[in-house]
Amino acid sequence: MARWDSEHVQETDAARQAAEVAVELSEQDRAQDPRWLVRSLRGLARSTARVAGRAWRGAGSAGRGAASLLTWITAQVIAMGPRLRIRDQDTLRTQFPGRSDEEIGELLIDRAARAAAAVGGATGAWAALPALPAFPAEVAAETLAVVGIELKLVAELHEAYGAPAPGSPADRARAYLAAWAHRRGVSMIPGGLLIVAGSPLAGQLRRRLAARIRRSTFSLAPLFTGALAGAVVNRRETRRLGRDIVADLRRGPVLRTEAPGRPPLTGPGD
Repeated sequence: MARWDSEHVQETDAARQAAEVAVELSEQDRAQDPRWLVRSLRGLARSTARVAGRAWRGAGSAGRGAASLLTWITAQVIAMGPRLRIRDQDTLRTQFPGRSDEEIGELLIDRAARAAAAVGGATGAWAALPALPAFPAEVAAETLAVVGIELKLVAELHEAYGAPAPGSPADRARAYLAAWAHRRGVSMIPGGLLIVAGSPLAGQLRRRLAARIRRSTFSLAPLFTGALAGAVVNRRETRRLGRDIVADLRRGPVLRTEAPGRPPLTGPGD
C-alpha cells in the first residue's frame, strides 16, 4: 500500500510558496501589508492553476473534478509540512519574554487566527476584481495558505507546552499533520502517526481538507461580501483548532521529549 508522506510526494512551487506565506503571516506581530499578501496569494494561485485547474477540467465531471482537486491539495499539504519553520520552546520564550507558556500559547492562537483571517479577506477582495484566475486555483491557494498557518500553530503549541513530537523532522511533520487532521495533541492520536493511503488517518485528513476547501469558497461570494465572510470564518475556525489542541495538551498525558540535540523540523531550503 502506498505511503502518503513527504518523502514520497513530489514537491511543487505551490507547497513551497504556501509554507512561505504561512510563516511570514504567522510570525508578524502586526497586520501584514495587504499588497504583499495579495501578490503572494496571486503567485500561489498561479502555481496551483497549472495543476489544480487542469486536474479539475480533465476529470470530466464536477464530482470527479472536486475529487481530483482534493487529491492534489492533500499531496501538497503533505509536502508543505516539513517546509514550515517551527519555533521551539526556547525560541518562543526568547521572542515572548516574561510570558508564561499559557500566555505564549494564547498569543500563538491569536496571531494564527489573525493571519488566517487576513488570507480569507484578501482572497475575498481579490475575487471582486474583474480579472480572476480559475476557480479551483483560488480555492487551492487559500486552502494551502490557511492549512499552512494552522499546521504551524499546531506544531508551535506543542513546543510551547513542552510536548514536541519525537523523531526525525519528517516524523514530526507527519505527527503534526495528524494532530491537525484529528484536532488533538500528538499523543492522543489513534492508530499511530504514519499516513497510509486507505488508512483511517488518511481518510480523516481528506475529510478535514474537504471541509477546509468548502470553507474557502466563502471568500468567493459576490462583490466584497466574500472578504468579510472569508475573514470571519477563517478566524473562528483557526482559533477553535488552537483551543482544541491546547485543551488536549492541558489534559495529558502528553508525549514529552528532551529538546537538546533534537534536529530542527524545517528541512534544507531550496
